[in-house]
Amino acid sequence: MSTAEKVLYLLESNRDKYTSGEEMASRCGVSRNAVWKAIRELKSRGYYIDAVSNKGYKLSEINNIISAEGIRSYLTEPENSCFDISVYESLESTNNEAKILAMKGAAHGTVIVATRQSGGRGRKDHSFFSPEGGLYLSIVLRPENLPYTDSNRLTDLVGKAVSGSIQELTGITSYVEGINDLYVDGKKICGILLESGSEFDSGTLQWVVAGIGINFDSDIDSFPEEIRDRAASLFAPGKATITKNELIAHIIQKIIK
Repeated sequence: MSTAEKVLYLLESNRDKYTSGEEMASRCGVSRNAVWKAIRELKSRGYYIDAVSNKGYKLSEINNIISAEGIRSYLTEPENSCFDISVYESLESTNNEAKILAMKGAAHGTVIVATRQSGGRGRKDHSFFSPEGGLYLSIVLRPENLPYTDSNRLTDLVGKAVSGSIQELTGITSYVEGINDLYVDGKKICGILLESGSEFDSGTLQWVVAGIGINFDSDIDSFPEEIRDRAASLFAPGKATITKNELIAHIIQKIIK
C-alpha cells in the first residue's frame, strides 16, 4: 500500500474529525513531508481535503469517490483485510473482469468495482445502462463458502443483501421484482446478475460471480428515453446522505458472512 493509500484510509476512517499530520506520519511510518506529498496527490485525484492549523486534515463532506481504502474503512476488523478489492474508473463489465479472475483462481470474496461500465449486462445478455452516478460491483463466490448453491436462493440472498443494506443505511424500502431487479415506488433502482462456471467433466460448480448495479445518485434525465420512465435513483445527483463506499461495504458484509 502506497503512502497516499495509507493516508486515504486514515482519512476515510476518521471522516468526523481532523487527524494531525504528525499522527498520520506516525501511523503510516513515514515523514511529515511524505504525508504532505500524499495529501497533495489525493487532492490532484479529486479529493477535497480540509486542512486547519493545529488540527490537521479531514475529508470534506462532499467527497463521494469510490476507493478500496474507502470501502475498507467501513468494513469491520478483521474483515477489512480479508477481501481483495479492486476499483476502476471504467470497465466494460465488472462481471467480465470478475469471471476472468475467478477462472484464474481468485479467492472467495474478491471484489471488483467500477464507477461506470461501457458494456454492462443484465439477464439474457440484455444491456444495462451504467453511467457515472451509479455503483457497479461484482463479487467472486466459491461454492464451498456458500450456505447453498441453488441459483434462485443465491439470487434471493444477494437481493436481500442489497435491499437490506439500503434500508438500514437510508431508510428507503426497496423490493425484488422479476427475480433479480430491485424497485422503489415502481421504478427500477438496481439490477442483479449471477453467472457461474463449472468443471466440464464432472459438472461440479467451481465459482459464482454476483454482479450488482445500483443507480446511486444518477441523473435519470440523462438515461435513454426507452428506460427513463422506468428507472429511479436512490438519491438525486449530489444529494446522497451516505457514501458509495459505505453502501458497497455493507453489501459485501451481508453477502460474505
